[in-house]
Amino acid sequence: MPAFGLGTWRMGEHPDQFQHEADVIRAALDMGVTLLDTAEMYGEGGAEEVIGEAIRGRRDGLFLVSKFYPHNASRNGVIEACERSLRRMDCDSIDLYLLHWPGSVPLSQTFEALHELQAQGKIRDFGVSNFNLADLEKIPETDQAILGCNQVFYNLAHREVEWEVSAWCRERGIPVMAYSPLDQASSLLHSDAIAEVAAKHAASPAQIALAWLLHQPDTVVIPKSSRAARIQENLDAVAIELSQEDLSTLDNAFPAPNQPVRLGMR
Repeated sequence: MPAFGLGTWRMGEHPDQFQHEADVIRAALDMGVTLLDTAEMYGEGGAEEVIGEAIRGRRDGLFLVSKFYPHNASRNGVIEACERSLRRMDCDSIDLYLLHWPGSVPLSQTFEALHELQAQGKIRDFGVSNFNLADLEKIPETDQAILGCNQVFYNLAHREVEWEVSAWCRERGIPVMAYSPLDQASSLLHSDAIAEVAAKHAASPAQIALAWLLHQPDTVVIPKSSRAARIQENLDAVAIELSQEDLSTLDNAFPAPNQPVRLGMR
């Protein structure tokens, strides 16, 4: 799985933006981005349709991630949701298919369906999103070690995942996929500590925030942007190598939790 991808939250919501959004995704592919993250929730399937338009004739070599609603997590519900997503994206398979957040359907049903989809070749791998430790421990034991990822809200200002979840995932070789890695461009990017490190690397604050996440073990970042220039800027963060001094500066400004805390969610 690539360490950098493009998120598509809020895409597919406005028909008049459809072609622009497809063009932006194609521009990202031209830059070398190969991981695209979406969900049936985004624009109620609209984002998947945008991806379908953008990747037409270019499916080979891409890593597609999509997510299904918890209310579609029953055995039949997962299969039907996946087939709808495949139709919207006009492709034969999804590389990583995730339960969007914990729900009330027994996970044994959900994972039975995911295994069936995998056996049919409709998905290559499966995982979860927004699962805290208690949720992860409810997953059937045989599936805990083979999860494709846990996609979570994770950035310098929100390190809740580091209290328990990331260690659990790391012990099992499960990647953490960080959504909203820039904290939705909030005050995080106005931090003096980030500005100090950015100046040393002739980089932008956003690039430093992404580089910090990419430095974390087994972590994938999926920033979303609707501007090609911003996507290129974000992608360039992959080449930034932070020193131990840089990491200490950022850790001091944005410390990890030192007491039990629930996983954040956006």
